[in-house]
Amino acid sequence: MNQIEEGLKPELDFAKLARSAGSQSVIPVVVQDAESREVLILAFVNEAALARTFETRIVTFWSTTRNELWIKGETSGNRLHLVEARVNCEQNSLLFLVRVEGSGACHTRKSDGKYRASCFYRTYDGTTLAHRPGTN
Repeated sequence: MNQIEEGLKPELDFAKLARSAGSQSVIPVVVQDAESREVLILAFVNEAALARTFETRIVTFWSTTRNELWIKGETSGNRLHLVEARVNCEQNSLLFLVRVEGSGACHTRKSDGKYRASCFYRTYDGTTLAHRPGTN
């Protein structure tokens, strides 16, 4: 079991952005289900990922871990179809409203083997993590 992704011990990564940006210029993207309004994922786009997203209407990110374009759902089948894109007031972050194709937006799976609907499947009270109902 991957302790960061599946565990209930808080290990918040405050240095992620400093490590991730490297030579790429990226901005964060909050992805939200267009119908339910549940927040699904927070990821990053560079200019190429954003252009590809608008060309294909399938959400494409910049993977800060692999340093490459990441077409969400390319291997899992859990694609995110862009419905609308919004930009914040300072033009340094985006909100994508999407329609989910497949069983979920997260790459982690519940105990039944199904993908989780959202990457935000745990609650945090400042001290401990706990699974939200139905996400384990």
